[in-house]
Amino acid sequence: MTTTASPTATPTPFVDPARWPDVARVPDVPLRAAAAERLLRRAASRRGLRVELPGGRLLRPAPPGAPVLRLHHPRDFLHRVGESGLIGFGESYQAGDWDSPDLVALLTALATAPETLVPGGARWLRRFYVQRPPDEELSTAANARRNVGRHYDLSNELFALFLDPTMSYSSALFPTGPADGPLPGRTPLPGRTLLATHDGLPAAQHRKIDRLLDLARVGPGTRLLEIGTGWGELALRAASRGAHVVSLTLSEQQLALARQRIAAAGQTDRAEVRLCDYRAAEGRYDAVVSVEMIEAVGRPFWPDYFATLDRVLAPGGRVALQAITMPHDRMLASSRTYTWILKYIFPGGLVPSVRAIEETAARHTRLRLTRADTYGPHYAETLRLWRERFTERSPQVAALGFDEVFRRMWELYLAHSEAGFRTGYLDLHQLLLTRDEDRP
Repeated sequence: MTTTASPTATPTPFVDPARWPDVARVPDVPLRAAAAERLLRRAASRRGLRVELPGGRLLRPAPPGAPVLRLHHPRDFLHRVGESGLIGFGESYQAGDWDSPDLVALLTALATAPETLVPGGARWLRRFYVQRPPDEELSTAANARRNVGRHYDLSNELFALFLDPTMSYSSALFPTGPADGPLPGRTPLPGRTLLATHDGLPAAQHRKIDRLLDLARVGPGTRLLEIGTGWGELALRAASRGAHVVSLTLSEQQLALARQRIAAAGQTDRAEVRLCDYRAAEGRYDAVVSVEMIEAVGRPFWPDYFATLDRVLAPGGRVALQAITMPHDRMLASSRTYTWILKYIFPGGLVPSVRAIEETAARHTRLRLTRADTYGPHYAETLRLWRERFTERSPQVAALGFDEVFRRMWELYLAHSEAGFRTGYLDLHQLLLTRDEDRP
């Protein structure tokens, strides 16, 4: 061990065992904790991390500017990770066992080629700590509303604290500018940089919506089905084009606010929101759009989802989806793994690959993927803006009744997601599906 100046200690949050039983419980698994320490040393070495221990010690020497993992309770951290891997890693952050002055930088380092962090000869050990998703969280027709409610029915006021006035909870599409002299934090593109600012977020959300509506050719008189209402911005935007919109949601809080917003805009004759599972969709539509809803469907139900799209689509119609995606091999590797995100943020879901979408649609429907546009860096910037605002407004989050463990959970969720898009572990696509017989 080497020494350095001791960092300022972060107060440990109170963990209510009734609300957070698995965060409050610290396991006692010495052999697994020893294995976790070896993996931590490997990660620090391979990723050039600065792992700070209590009392000013370092786990190992680190280069200047290295991402920092600051361990406040090393024993608890190692035993949690040893027992349940990445779930334990997340729970240890919720409990205050560790911190980082730049959480995204640390998670970005860890998310780069994550398969290389565990030695090849030790990967068989995964079966001792990797859990399978519980059956009660599968997104069946019986479970889906409860899964949706656990996230989207937390509080409309909570989401309003960090979203922009459009209340759009999906990636925006930002304008680009010259790459010379980008502002700190902006994501570079080849020869360009994204102009992502809080003030520009509403326009960037409208740019995303308009591009998707254009992809579906939504205009005056279009009969449009939206699967996944959010808080109604896309339905409003489509109605303003003269479309007749039916939008489906399973969130009661989103339903109430979306209806209020539609009424306030004077669009109740053109936009209707229903509390309805996608499997129960009725009618025939010239276009179907869905923004970042397929991630909640779950792999066993992808055939049902695409069969529904095919069933309700009128001849000559178009389906436009915005979807978070991941590389196909990573999707297959994670498809039966219970992750921290599934346990605490989005139960029952799975991020698909573009290949999985294409193959599922082709196998079970007459729909064919005809266009795929990628916008991953835009999501990294969207998440950065949300995370900054969520962090700045933590006192207001607390005033709504959400405790420190919840706040830390959401900070980790937003930072984890941003890191995923910055490394390419996650991507974003706008996809067009049409029928072979409908093409000219």
